[in-house]
Amino acid sequence: MKRNQPISRRTLLRGMGVAMALPWMEAMSETPMITNIASAAKPVLGSGTPPVRMAFVYVPNGMHMKDWKPSGNRSTDFKLKPILKPLEDYRDKMNIISGLTLDGAFAHGDGGGDHARSVASFLTGAHPKKTHGSNIRNGVSVDQVAAEKVGHLTRLKSLELGAEESSTGGQCDTGYSCLYTSNISWRTERSPLAKEVDPAAVFARLFGSENGGGVDTRSMTAKARERKSILDFVNQEAKLLHNNLGTQDRRKLDEYLYAVRDIERRLVKSEKLDAPETDMESFQRPVGVPQKYDEHIKLLMDMMVLAFQTDSTRIASFMYANAGSNRSYRNLSIRDGHHNISHHGNARDKQQKISKINTFHTTLFRHLLERLDAIDEGDGSLLDNCMIMYGSGIADGNSHSHKDLPIALFGNGGGTIKTGRHIQLRSGTPLTNLYCSMLERIGAPVKKFSDSNGVIDELRG
Repeated sequence: MKRNQPISRRTLLRGMGVAMALPWMEAMSETPMITNIASAAKPVLGSGTPPVRMAFVYVPNGMHMKDWKPSGNRSTDFKLKPILKPLEDYRDKMNIISGLTLDGAFAHGDGGGDHARSVASFLTGAHPKKTHGSNIRNGVSVDQVAAEKVGHLTRLKSLELGAEESSTGGQCDTGYSCLYTSNISWRTERSPLAKEVDPAAVFARLFGSENGGGVDTRSMTAKARERKSILDFVNQEAKLLHNNLGTQDRRKLDEYLYAVRDIERRLVKSEKLDAPETDMESFQRPVGVPQKYDEHIKLLMDMMVLAFQTDSTRIASFMYANAGSNRSYRNLSIRDGHHNISHHGNARDKQQKISKINTFHTTLFRHLLERLDAIDEGDGSLLDNCMIMYGSGIADGNSHSHKDLPIALFGNGGGTIKTGRHIQLRSGTPLTNLYCSMLERIGAPVKKFSDSNGVIDELRG
């Protein structure tokens, strides 16, 4: 290819069972793809502007709302409380949205099971059938509505991630199936989509064969199988592409390749190998879940960033833990289980612990925002071209309230959302109204979704 000649958004670097997508670059435009970059990808149309992506990040057991909801009466003149304080640097790229309700999570005559309902309903808005048998019934989740409309544009229709594995059955919460408590993404009303918890497995999906599979080791020589870095397989094509890019795009490509290699090193280190760091190159990249919770979360978030950066998918969901998680946080000197202390009974010490856990979660979430915002894309950053919803289907964990939920939206959806505000909606506004607004911006508009009764016009400012 000639220097600065347009290339397609779908260009792939290939080699020995590896198909490595590229980040968005200035050289990408609405022209037929250049096909002679060492036989990169099929001829398809590229895109001159970055696409909009969306993700949904769920945290368990509600929130200590006194330390979540901002103070101040004006939408732009508000003060962040302790839980959101770690995200202060992204104040201008966030909207905190108060007044949203998840009606499907209420009992409606079904008795206990608020945790199960809050997760099952979180992205569907539906009221799940109370059963722990095979006759489960919920609703299609918003991410899958989008995936059906725009998923054909990317290698993966959607990406489902989480720190705890999805269950395959059994009873988990007052007569509700564990399928409800461990999945927020539902392809159909009877088919939840299981989460991927292993960062290395996600890495293999992103950089495996063109159909999203893992690296085909059968086609490699013994020497090739000993190589540790995915970059070894695409080195020749990467060099060829690098030599024919402009200065700005060369920098983007270099930063992207460095980020991929950095993640590979961290995947190795996460297994607590006893070898010194300088000897890490002698070990194969492991497959397994990191033992440290914070490193596990961060690596999964990095997988989401890579997936969005390379346009491998535009839709993702992420669960910090399953419903009713009783994880203890010894790194915070909290030995009590999270779910147990969420029923604080107004005890001050338990409320302080809950707030501390909630703040730790937003501190981890900051890692995702930092990575997204550090990637230049068009006239802004990758974060600017995203809609990342963060929150829970329960407000106060002690009362299992599903009104006035803790919901925050990050990114401006490619310039379609006015940010830097605390949007206070009328109490009882369906959470699904927000989903209708997000579907509209990602190119999958619907007239109605679940119990929605409109869109959130306030997002436009």
